[in-house]
Amino acid sequence: MSVITLTTDFGNKDHFVGSVKGALNNEISNVNIIDISNEISPFNIIEGAYIIENSYKNFPEGSIHIIGVDSEKTPEKKHLVIKLDGHFFICADNGIMSLVANRIKPEKIIDINIHNSSSSSFTVLDVFVKVAAHIYRGGSIDLVGKKIDQLKELYDINPILNEKNNEITGNVIYIDNYENVVTNISKLVFEEFGKSRPYVINARNYKFNSIVNSYSGSIKFNIKKELRKEEGKKIALFNKANFLELAIYKSNPLITGGASSLFGLKYRDVVTIKFH
Repeated sequence: MSVITLTTDFGNKDHFVGSVKGALNNEISNVNIIDISNEISPFNIIEGAYIIENSYKNFPEGSIHIIGVDSEKTPEKKHLVIKLDGHFFICADNGIMSLVANRIKPEKIIDINIHNSSSSSFTVLDVFVKVAAHIYRGGSIDLVGKKIDQLKELYDINPILNEKNNEITGNVIYIDNYENVVTNISKLVFEEFGKSRPYVINARNYKFNSIVNSYSGSIKFNIKKELRKEEGKKIALFNKANFLELAIYKSNPLITGGASSLFGLKYRDVVTIKFH
């Protein structure tokens, strides 16, 4: 049985998420709906792309992923259903699938054309739900629109590589619940460009001279606990998604602040790696 997931920028204050779930239950009996996140920052396509890239692969093949981020249909923005890596994604053609599609080529892309002649301000409810139900019941995605060959790409999800200055220039693409700062510098780019050379990571006024393998990787566990410094230690690592992340070990954002606030880093801020 398929799973239907929701990733949206709707938040949880309003009726939108509940309405979508209600409509799905009206269309499909005993449907299994799982929220990935409904707290994507409003219209933040890159943040949504990061969440989708790092979540969909944990669901069974054949899962249907409804993505309601910057989802209104316009003359410049189609609605799509994409079959990719054995999963189905229903979303606007706004670049939100760029991270996934950069890594894996879509098997099929369909431009949805089942919209009513009257305009809708809530197309996730009026269109995406119907497409998801159609797929869930075993229907072919070819029946909901016409095949196209390309997705809109987000070019600013990739870091800039400067061979002359031996430098990678990246940006903050996501700040998590712990205020850990995720950049768009992947481990693959770091290793291929860096070629095992010494480096310095620069993030505003903070420098990092090493990358650890885990959040506790910089803690010296051979020293007695009462003598070693743990909380507040700044670290750089490649996270589960293999993107460079800057963090503070066991920092509570509500009490002492996390990496984002203490390093002064916000979404889209620059982080560089200089190689020597």
